[in-house]
Amino acid sequence: MRCAANASSVRARVVGIDASRAVSIAPTGTEAYSYHLIRALLAEADAPERVRLYFRSPPTSAPVPAALSSAEWRVMPFPRLWTHLRLSWEMARHPPDLLFVPAHVLPPVRPARTVVTIHDVGYRYFPQAHPWRQRLYLDVSTRWNARVASRVLADSQATRDAITREYGTPADKISVVYPGYDSDLAPVRDPVRLAEVRARYAIPGDYVLYLGRIQPRKNLARLVMAFAQVLPHHPALTLVLAGPAGWCEADIHAQVREAGVEGRVRFPGYIAGEDKTALISGARLFAYPSLYEGFGFPVLEAQACEVPLLASAASSVPEVAGEGALLVDPLDTAAIATGMRRLLDDAPLCQHLVAQGRANLRRFSWKEAARAVWRIFQEELAA
Repeated sequence: MRCAANASSVRARVVGIDASRAVSIAPTGTEAYSYHLIRALLAEADAPERVRLYFRSPPTSAPVPAALSSAEWRVMPFPRLWTHLRLSWEMARHPPDLLFVPAHVLPPVRPARTVVTIHDVGYRYFPQAHPWRQRLYLDVSTRWNARVASRVLADSQATRDAITREYGTPADKISVVYPGYDSDLAPVRDPVRLAEVRARYAIPGDYVLYLGRIQPRKNLARLVMAFAQVLPHHPALTLVLAGPAGWCEADIHAQVREAGVEGRVRFPGYIAGEDKTALISGARLFAYPSLYEGFGFPVLEAQACEVPLLASAASSVPEVAGEGALLVDPLDTAAIATGMRRLLDDAPLCQHLVAQGRANLRRFSWKEAARAVWRIFQEELAA
């Protein structure tokens, strides 16, 4: 009876999670990370902990409430400075035992035990690829996160090393937890579906695909110049630059005009989930020559769809791609062009890279990521 009484008197510990970026209608990398990791954390939650999710607005996407319904919700509308004011107010009035922020900045008022994910510090290495206001905000907010969090998560060893190098954060304060990937992704072989997607986005035939935000850090100007060098050898080829508009998108369009390849480059915009798999699967190759990445989800998406992958040899990309990509110097336009031609002309090489990519995917799982993060939560709660 005494044991039962003691057990009933133990208060369940509350893990609070900022879920404000987990319910984006058009998610990109950090939003997808937030959603998939929170969903996996809820699936792996143990009895001693209750999970409380904080939203800025009610989730509107139909699958989201079902995926996140096992947690307690706090929907807290607020017009501006939601994190600094509204979330801080919630932390002051009803603090959880631990707060986790997977894709944003820690609030000024917060519990003693806090965990935050820092996704990358690319603005420190390529400042010209960011608007100055964004660069200043990223620098200040990341420095704050690295200093005040009791534990920092990094998506890759490369990011962990960069945080330590740039902000002096002790390495033992940073835990590398690889994200997972969307395991529902699989190659689309149906020629009718592939043709429908090509027609929807006005792609006439064979194409090279880039998928991500259209911005300078993704190195798209050099990719366009490399494509112009490849085009005489593959005159029916199209370059598809798919993804939402970012800063300086007009400069990429100008580079297309300057290279004289306007008729061979498509900008279809953001690709919805139902089309993304088919668009990737139908590409002759997937090009990802980014100047800097903290992780790079498109690398795994290309491997999951079994498309030959040309990727940057910089930052975390080699760490994520493993042996399943042809790596090139992202600053060398000729090297990018040579890599594209190799993948277009060398079928055995493509088959080898696709096989290595399939094997590489076994290193990445949202379930394993969630288990690792729960272990970190429990370490922090016990401290």
